[in-house]
Amino acid sequence: MLTNEAYKPINCDDYDSLELACQKHWTLALTLKTGEQLKAKAKDILSRKNVEYLTVEIAGESSDLRLDHIASFSHPDLGTVTVSESD
Repeated sequence: MLTNEAYKPINCDDYDSLELACQKHWTLALTLKTGEQLKAKAKDILSRKNVEYLTVEIAGESSDLRLDHIASFSHPDLGTVTVSESD
């Protein structure tokens, strides 16, 4: 996905679920809109230049994922969440 495309905020409920995952430092199974799948520990949500990112840790390395590039995520305490755009 292009990083210079316009950011589309995600649904508030999905955002809240990601915030909870960060607070609890849960390891999430993530599927990106590109089809890539990964398991990563949720660390923080941050905003840079009006774009929101989920900071995750994968194999000890920190990485930022644009929230609007996440197709779905899951955790046993959350179930599977399909990310949708904000209304």
